[in-house]
Amino acid sequence: MMTFDDDRERAFERKFALDQELAFKVAARRNALLGRWAAARIGLHDVAAEAYVATLIENDIVHIDPQAVVRRVLDDLLARGTPISREELDAVVTRLTARARAEIVRGALR
Repeated sequence: MMTFDDDRERAFERKFALDQELAFKVAARRNALLGRWAAARIGLHDVAAEAYVATLIENDIVHIDPQAVVRRVLDDLLARGTPISREELDAVVTRLTARARAEIVRGALR
């Protein structure tokens, strides 16, 4: 027989799993958006731009340390002669994270 506590525990577990899935999807979408933004800034187009985006989405460091993606993009921009401060890049990441979350949630509601 299920008790109220069992039901509640399962509900918390389901919510936790859904929250983790949402966070993963948002991070992947944000990284794709950030990759396209950075690729345009450093002059990558077509196949080169998509390959760059893929490295930001598929790289295991994304899941271990989310700030690693920001450091990678910052280093890539600076190496290509595109000056940007960490604060400016953080603002871009914040904006793109909000956009990614909205796109994911909007897609889930359809």
